[in-house]
Amino acid sequence: MTTKRTVLVTAHTGREAAVDTARTVIGRLVEAGLTVRVLNAEAEAIACAGADVVPASAAAVQDAEMMIVLGGDGSLLRAAELARPAGVPLLGVNLGHVGFLAEAEVEDLAVTVDCVVQGRYDVEERMTIEVTARLNGQLLADTWALNEATVEKSDRMLEAVAEIDGRPLSRWGCDGVICATPTGSTAYAFSAGGPVVWPEVEALLLVPISAHALFSRPLVISPRSTLALEVQPETAGAVLWCDGRRRFDLPAGTRVEVRRGEVPVRLARLHGLEDTGAPFTDRLVAKFDLPVQGWRGRVRS
Repeated sequence: MTTKRTVLVTAHTGREAAVDTARTVIGRLVEAGLTVRVLNAEAEAIACAGADVVPASAAAVQDAEMMIVLGGDGSLLRAAELARPAGVPLLGVNLGHVGFLAEAEVEDLAVTVDCVVQGRYDVEERMTIEVTARLNGQLLADTWALNEATVEKSDRMLEAVAEIDGRPLSRWGCDGVICATPTGSTAYAFSAGGPVVWPEVEALLLVPISAHALFSRPLVISPRSTLALEVQPETAGAVLWCDGRRRFDLPAGTRVEVRRGEVPVRLARLHGLEDTGAPFTDRLVAKFDLPVQGWRGRVRS
């Protein structure tokens, strides 16, 4: 007996374009014989017949083949909270600006749906980080991130000491410190002056934000290392942000530890689109509109 294929479709319903796109995607998937689910919080806005309405819980992705996300990187990060524990791959269709996490652009929607229907895609795993915060042994936060965890000032300057593998590295008076993954290297860490790291590279990034210190360069660290930040008593208060979505207040004296996560986020990579499945170099050129005029490439004999 063949199990019917199931896809969960989620959209940024605050955007009319995302709602229209969701209806198109759902209609084509249902027509192709797939079972389609939508979240109950989005069902009224999408108002598309043929889809099963489900709550935003673990049951929404149970036995699902894929989760299609229509929106920007923020929408995909929100969807990852649901898909990651179940190991369900995410397929992002970019309706935002840069959209580094998205696999396809809305202009390629028809081909994108065809690839899903025909099973023409691979799945890659993206490294995550596990994050804990403790004050005098009391657990304040136990969470994770795909892009980054950031300790930031909540009022005046943040005073923090950075630690690598149990040894102190440096003290910074700064606006914040970013602990990022390679996936997050093109997000907040990039804006703060960090390096772009190819997704297949396994590493942790440490990027101070506007630090008043001679040594405040971004650092690329072994994925086997544990990073820690200790909020100093001179700090009025600090905030921990994970992927810009989960927020935790950090009193002075809090210790934040970051290490490689055990559970990755899985992303679908399509076959058949001109700019999908392409090298990461090509994605950088396309997303940032980098000038490559004059490039000739390797001379072939």
